Amino acid sequence: MSGIVGVTSVKYMDLLLLQYGTSFGILWLMPSPEPEMEPMLPSEGSTDLHDRALDLVAKANRLAGQLPAQVQLAVGDLVRSMNCYYSNLIEGHDTHPRDIDRALADDYHKDPKRRALQIEARAHIELQRKIDSRTDPSDAPTSRAYLQWLHAEFCGHLPDELLWVQNPDTGERVRVTPGVFRERGVQVGRHVPPPGDELPKFLCRFEEAYCSRGLSKAMAIVATAAAHHRLLWIHPFLDGNGRVARLMSHAMLLRNGVGSSLWSVARGLARHVERYKASLMAADQRRYNDLDGRGTLSEQRLREFCLFFLDAAVGQVEFMESLLQPPELLRRMKLYIDDEVAAGRLARGSLALLREAFLAGELERGRASEITGYRERRGRQILADLLQRGLLVSQGPRAPVRLGFPLEAAERLFPRLYPVD
Repeated sequence: MSGIVGVTSVKYMDLLLLQYGTSFGILWLMPSPEPEMEPMLPSEGSTDLHDRALDLVAKANRLAGQLPAQVQLAVGDLVRSMNCYYSNLIEGHDTHPRDIDRALADDYHKDPKRRALQIEARAHIELQRKIDSRTDPSDAPTSRAYLQWLHAEFCGHLPDELLWVQNPDTGERVRVTPGVFRERGVQVGRHVPPPGDELPKFLCRFEEAYCSRGLSKAMAIVATAAAHHRLLWIHPFLDGNGRVARLMSHAMLLRNGVGSSLWSVARGLARHVERYKASLMAADQRRYNDLDGRGTLSEQRLREFCLFFLDAAVGQVEFMESLLQPPELLRRMKLYIDDEVAAGRLARGSLALLREAFLAGELERGRASEITGYRERRGRQILADLLQRGLLVSQGPRAPVRLGFPLEAAERLFPRLYPVD
């Protein structure tokens, strides 16, 4: 839903084409009355939210127990790429998975626009890798410091052409500064976020409300969904708020022991992007009557957004669980390797090495001949071929090997992970 809203203030007549984490349309730079964003959480009497949060906990824990730790590393590499694809797609940036894969190998397109999107994708993936590996700051993900870190880490690696927003009327361009909260007033559709000079008090309240201390396990997870909306409601940066909100949510789920590198809520949000946009906009609404909570904003609409968000999360855990069932994954691996052997692209014995790496998590290079049943030289060659294809990966020339999932194999091993071309 988008539209143009007129303003009369000369001081704020500049127009910016920005995003509200989704493609809502035109933002007008303008002053606004002081907005309020209470309630910060749906009431604890929301049993449906409580049950949905506990369902997410149970299913996420079951998923994490399906695979050896080393196999989870390989899946994590793939899911980060998937998360980047879908999160950027929500913003209208459709970067083909193969272009993302090439960017990770330092193979950039000659076309400037495609190259810029590749750089954007790589920045997103490398930032999420820091979150997944717990090398991110120790600050709470809802803190001002952490939000600025997310924005700086993402936008600070973007090419200059992606750091500008443009006035569609006059052509005037305004630069987005990585890690810096906006100073201008903005309007997103019908919603007027807080003025720039009032952001500190809103961000302080945001941080206070969503600190997990004192919240039950279930409510801490519900808080992740609520914080997702309220951050976009505040709209702290001129651009990049959508990516920051989704990465913040990912970090919050990890800190609460629910999230992992094995699944991504962004895929669920992108697959239902119109409902995602509509639910965000609905939660901007003021309360309807005395039965609609005690804050300024609608508690009912916030609760509905939280349900949508948690449903999307549960759906993605279930989806990945179905793909990662060991018997099924091994079956798809066998079909894929059998086809590659029949085409002469891989040697017999390849499947035995991959199966062992899957079941054991990793294997020593010296076991290649034993596992394949070939003599040592032939076993080493089969191992080398799998490494060259990226089906096995290693930290060094003498280090053990573990599974890898290059994109061309992932399309066969993990059907429906990406949209069909």
